[in-house]
Amino acid sequence: MDSMIKECESWGKDSVHPGEQSLLAGPKRTFEDAKRVFQITFEFLRGFRKLHKIGPCVTFFGSARFKENHDYYALARKTAQLVAKDHFSIMTGGGPGIMEAANRGAKDIGGYSAGCNIKLPREQKPNPYLDLWVEFNYFFVRKVMLLKYSYAFVILPGGFGTLDEVFETLTLIQTKKIQHFPIIFMGKQYWKPLREFLMSTLLSNQTIGKEDLQHLYWTDDPEEATLCIRACARNKFHLTGDKVPQHCHLCKDHQINDLGSTEKMNRI
Repeated sequence: MDSMIKECESWGKDSVHPGEQSLLAGPKRTFEDAKRVFQITFEFLRGFRKLHKIGPCVTFFGSARFKENHDYYALARKTAQLVAKDHFSIMTGGGPGIMEAANRGAKDIGGYSAGCNIKLPREQKPNPYLDLWVEFNYFFVRKVMLLKYSYAFVILPGGFGTLDEVFETLTLIQTKKIQHFPIIFMGKQYWKPLREFLMSTLLSNQTIGKEDLQHLYWTDDPEEATLCIRACARNKFHLTGDKVPQHCHLCKDHQINDLGSTEKMNRI
């Protein structure tokens, strides 16, 4: 633990990775672009290799800026505790704030906790509540990993990064690039303007359809969020003990509540 803490403290002191800046800086020589492709491919392969046995996950998205004494930190931690008790691994971006809270919640009850870290000049360094973490230089590679292994997504309050992750997930579901996994927004008051925008602007102007919103849930109750994940994700995909690694067995004889029990949740 001491060695991990020291490593975490040194994280993020470097400048932004020059490779990512170079990739987005305009046309380059063909050789340089080809070299970059190999670097990106290697980053994908490294992520796949390290995460392929992680088992069914629930990914938590949220701001790195909320401290331990904040209500949203406590909400993320409690929700992750309950989700981890349902034998899902908890996946986050691996940094501080909401990410730390979710990973910490998993560790509180002996669950499995993983993080996909990104090198940034500030904010982002691995939190000390990770059983497994992978570092990335490229945001788009990291987002693939955060999506690939998850059966549900819990969205806590956040900024540009959180919105980027949320809308990419929604776009992939809308275009059927991934299956219809539940997306649960927590912090209803914080997300109220977004919810109104989706309904009163996007839906009313027919730039999205009602079917695009049918898997969005809104709640401040960790138990309701967990119930939704259990019913929507675990039941739908028939997750049982023989389909996941030993560290995160889903009991075959566990009673899965009917989805109708989630009707009291706010849902678009």
